[in-house]
Amino acid sequence: MRVAVLACLVAIGAVCGSAPAASADTRVLVKTRTYDITGTTGLALMKAMDRKGPKHGFMTHAIAQTGYTVDWDLDAGQDNGSCRLRRANGTLNLFYTFPRAASATTPALQKRWSRFFAGVRAHEETHGRLAKEMMRASERSISGLRIADDRSCYKTRREAQRRIRATYAAYEAKQIAFDAREHRDGGHVEHLITALIKP
Repeated sequence: MRVAVLACLVAIGAVCGSAPAASADTRVLVKTRTYDITGTTGLALMKAMDRKGPKHGFMTHAIAQTGYTVDWDLDAGQDNGSCRLRRANGTLNLFYTFPRAASATTPALQKRWSRFFAGVRAHEETHGRLAKEMMRASERSISGLRIADDRSCYKTRREAQRRIRATYAAYEAKQIAFDAREHRDGGHVEHLITALIKP
């Protein structure tokens, strides 16, 4: 059985506008959805997740999934021949998908499921935490950005977007490294699955 706990999906964009006031603000919007699974054993629940979980690649399904999109509203304006970033408002849209055991289970299986689900949720929320850290780091990277001799503000906007993309790449590497640790042989994910399906 090939099951992955996470498929982390990401998109990033930037929009340049114009507004007079200087500000920096990031918002985090979280949406959670569930899909129902049924089964009277841990193995049956695992097989249901493998059939019904969110898509992970072409042939497999994930147990759970964290996805996010990032949008930036950037405003840059003239300041004595230089261009200054006056506003950098970011929005992080976080999307979680989790399984929900919808069938009656024995007390023993319910206890194993609760432990399993707590581990899955913690894994996904770590991806969410890294995404939130990415937003804060991106905001810090462009805060106070000012470029001399940039009357059109083209260089300033381009530099802001470059810094955001660089921060994104650094945090995407952290997401991948976290998954590699969690999914390695004998790692946390394997322990969660084994504890759920044991007789």
